[in-house]
Amino acid sequence: MLHRLESVSGREFDRASLISLDANGADRAVQRYLADKAYRNVLVHCMENGCRNNTGQWPFRHVPAPRGARGFDHYSVKDIAMAEVAEFGLMLLDGKSKGTINNIVNLSRRGRPVVVYVAPKKSFETVRSMKDLLEILAKGNPKSVERLADELNLSIPAGAT
Repeated sequence: MLHRLESVSGREFDRASLISLDANGADRAVQRYLADKAYRNVLVHCMENGCRNNTGQWPFRHVPAPRGARGFDHYSVKDIAMAEVAEFGLMLLDGKSKGTINNIVNLSRRGRPVVVYVAPKKSFETVRSMKDLLEILAKGNPKSVERLADELNLSIPAGAT
């Protein structure tokens, strides 16, 4: 994963920043890595009530949530805003995170490629379509996949899990 991140962060971007989300876990670890490398071209997407993590003290974009939204419904608004401006994604998929899968869905539906490190398989996969994502999910634990697909309203083809 670090090799891919180095490849992305080492490029010279003419007009775009690296976009980071502010969650604990992988988002925070990536932020620490970029801060340690003194990478400055980062834009952190946060909810209107403030950033949970912004280790590099980078510029940030506050995203307002719908009134009364809580939990996943609250934070997924920020994820959609990120997907609207991102040209591609680099994600770590543990097979359990509804938010990560939702981010891959958001980018895929916009035709943006996503390089996904599938942690349980210790491999990289590129998602360019919903079909690619469903194939990756089908390799996971069937009960987890079915639960996540239900929660995200994804249709997994019969027999795929």
